[in-house]
Amino acid sequence: MNASEVSTYGLVVLDMAGTTVADGGLVERAFARAAARLGVEPGSAEHATMLDHVRATMGESKISVFRHLFGDETKAQAANAAFEEAYGSLVDGGLLAPVPGAREAVERLRFEGRTVVLSTGFARATQDAILAALGWRDLVPLTLCPADAGGRGRPYPDMVLSAFLRTGAVDSVRRVAVAGDTSYDMLSGVRAGAGVVAGVLTGAHDEPALLSAGATHVLVSVAELPDVIAELEANQ
Repeated sequence: MNASEVSTYGLVVLDMAGTTVADGGLVERAFARAAARLGVEPGSAEHATMLDHVRATMGESKISVFRHLFGDETKAQAANAAFEEAYGSLVDGGLLAPVPGAREAVERLRFEGRTVVLSTGFARATQDAILAALGWRDLVPLTLCPADAGGRGRPYPDMVLSAFLRTGAVDSVRRVAVAGDTSYDMLSGVRAGAGVVAGVLTGAHDEPALLSAGATHVLVSVAELPDVIAELEANQ
């Protein structure tokens, strides 16, 4: 199937944690372990301030978050490595699950002839661990992390544009649909020029935050996305 034969929205780029994957707060738990390793006392005012920033920047590339928090590249790299190690160990502990209906939504989108890409702000090793834990290694033809797109994660548009360029699934960015649970996901989709930028309420940010960042739609969950896309196409 070539680009001229696919549906209007022939490329769908989906976030992972909070959108297709329910991680039960593992990001905050992994952050706490990483911060403690760098000498930030749990329960301290410093820890609380840092945790607030982590919550506010859910969806952003994790190394960017740590650069902001520690202001030193060596410390940021050490914190990021500790975070990835901690998150990986929590993933291995069986604490992940798909968002209800997420796998079925991906399978339906692909059955309809759409190309689906999973993206994340985590490092490749962590993304692979999540995919393995869920049995999703073969669920989609392409998965992307910031390193796969030149190193810049959200809110930059790079991963969405990389999906567009690498798949060749559609002939215009307006035929891309993006879905995520954070304002950074929304900004990334808007900056990439995606025709659909859907926020979901299964993760970090609420409806006002998603809308203020440019969401074209706000959904209860990603399970609703196939119907939304189908309705948009039917009305065009």
